[in-house]
Amino acid sequence: MEHENRTLPTQFIILGFSDLPSLRSFFFIVFLSIYFTSLVGNLLILTVTYSNPRLHTPMYFFLGNLSSLDICYISVTLPKILAIICTGSGTISFVGCFVQLYFFISFGITEFLILSIMAYDRYAAICDPLRYSLIMSRRVCLLLAAGSWAAGFLNALLPIMLISNLSFCNVNTVDHIFCDIVALEKIACDDTSNVEIVIFTEIVILGLSPFLLTLISYVYIISTILRIRSTAGKRKAFSTCSSHLTVIVLFYGIVICLYLQPSSIYSPTRYKLFAFFYTAVIPILNPMIYSLRNNDVKNALWNLRQQVS
Repeated sequence: MEHENRTLPTQFIILGFSDLPSLRSFFFIVFLSIYFTSLVGNLLILTVTYSNPRLHTPMYFFLGNLSSLDICYISVTLPKILAIICTGSGTISFVGCFVQLYFFISFGITEFLILSIMAYDRYAAICDPLRYSLIMSRRVCLLLAAGSWAAGFLNALLPIMLISNLSFCNVNTVDHIFCDIVALEKIACDDTSNVEIVIFTEIVILGLSPFLLTLISYVYIISTILRIRSTAGKRKAFSTCSSHLTVIVLFYGIVICLYLQPSSIYSPTRYKLFAFFYTAVIPILNPMIYSLRNNDVKNALWNLRQQVS
């Protein structure tokens, strides 16, 4: 490729669902409803976990962090998606595109780590209850949460630096619903192998490693629960883990389908669908799962409703 064709665009055009103009109103209503419901649901979780003294425990402290993450996560992408659908213009500045991508990666990494810590918290509570208050002390919880957020923001820097320095050969059309690494790699004219290696390494270290830690934690948890003689005790132990386990399966299942699929079978339409579930549906499901499957949260919500009314 000639040097003159290797340019740095001043802006990108996100196609979104421009190939389905007749469904613009439908998409706008769906995304707006999801955004509003997710904000309300996660804000409610934050309100009850911090206002109810009974929920001032490590488990609900990390649930509050997860809700904060979901609010941030969905706010990185959905407002821009709504603006694109509403105006019909997918224009986003070069800087704006990579700022969006940076925060998207940062919050994604942080969520991996927070979910893993929540699994370890359940392991400590069920498998080592006598030392639980020592293992998950307030100081330890704060350090783990702060470390997760810091790791997310720091580890997102390298892939952003690498991909933002790529050349795009006079192509600035991003066939996706937001600025995403895979979609940007597809329009780059430089060799993207370094970016792919960095992304793969970070997925292994910051994605699969926490996933393995989560799996190991649940192997021990389930093994311990099965040894409980009381049926009521087993039911109570499973109830404290089922919500988190449901979120883990959904979160990792979609991420694996989205980022670990072979490039040979890449499909923009399928990629947009998985990205939709990953960025919009998961943040709305988290508060529903934790509120519907957790008696403590349901009771706290009921008490909050009575206080308000």
